[in-house]
Amino acid sequence: MAETGAPVISHGLEGVYIAESKICKVDGSAGRLYYRGYSIDLLANNSTYEEVCYLILYGRLPKRRELDAFRKKLIEARPLPGMVIDVIDEFARRQDPMDTLRSAVSALSAYDNDMNDSSEAANFDRSVNLVSKLAGIVATIGRCRNGGGYVEPDGTLTHAENLLYMLNGSRPSQKDAKLLDLMLILHAEHSSNASTFSTLVAGSTLADLYSAVTSGIAALKGPLHGGADEAALRMMRAIGSPDNTERYIEDALKGKRKIMGFGHRVYKTYDPRAMIIKQDLIALQENESQEVKALTAIALRAEKMMIDRLGKTHGIWPNIDFFAGPIYVSMGMPIEMFTPVFAASRIVGWCAHMMEYWQNNRIFRPLEYYSGPVDLEYVPLDRRK
Repeated sequence: MAETGAPVISHGLEGVYIAESKICKVDGSAGRLYYRGYSIDLLANNSTYEEVCYLILYGRLPKRRELDAFRKKLIEARPLPGMVIDVIDEFARRQDPMDTLRSAVSALSAYDNDMNDSSEAANFDRSVNLVSKLAGIVATIGRCRNGGGYVEPDGTLTHAENLLYMLNGSRPSQKDAKLLDLMLILHAEHSSNASTFSTLVAGSTLADLYSAVTSGIAALKGPLHGGADEAALRMMRAIGSPDNTERYIEDALKGKRKIMGFGHRVYKTYDPRAMIIKQDLIALQENESQEVKALTAIALRAEKMMIDRLGKTHGIWPNIDFFAGPIYVSMGMPIEMFTPVFAASRIVGWCAHMMEYWQNNRIFRPLEYYSGPVDLEYVPLDRRK
């Protein structure tokens, strides 16, 4: 309690632990990230999204036969029900892609064999189904927004390859597929962020997994969370030319405007995910378009200026959202699809956390400090002035 008798309120629940978990460790002071004990650097350099999904869901790296069986399950779950395709086709050109994604995931529950089965085994099956189908839903949203139609999945392709195939209608290059696989790995999990917490809050009421995930999608939509990479790219495009970078940043700092893609609630040093994709972005430059080269130059100049001004003194460093935009542009991803692709990656983290939390479930019911009046006199309507 504060001296006034009022409680100390932790705005945004900053510094408040809401659960114990073995899934993910974010070491903000050291700039380290671990999935189930494995550093993100190791996984980014050696693993695949399918293997990372297995790790996050089952708590260990798979043996080859286990990974093959898991991939087979993902492939078998890829086709979308006709009604879900109809929902996407009806909504995709009318609303934000994240709103369509939310509706499509809700519609998936109609095709669950037994919604009354809330066993751990049933929810593991639902998790695999959601990981698989979200990628196809996202791809189909992108297709329908541009006047295309549903593309049947290709069972010979990897998860990342198939997402791009269903989005574009043609097999992706090895470069694009590898880049998307990397982005899916980096976005797969990040502890109790806003969307994961939202998923847990909904699921703590013993709502079903589809409802919990829909809550996560709703939270991810916001520009302070999943939409930050879109905002960062729009800022870079507003800068236009690399030579305008320093003036733009200077004016923004003087006007106390937020520089998107910098700063993080947890990381007080360089986001390790940003460091990984920064190196990949630099390595790409030789064969990239002029736009990607210009965006990369802007990003690197803005990064240097921001680190010099605010990095060591204020702990404001680049986060993954800052370099994600140019990476997605390099593979031809439309800007409005950045956040849905994020959701298609993070779905595995949402499901893993929900199942872990259900093992010792307690409904979330935080306190709120009331600071308004009490015992007011009720004045009848005709006597109110």
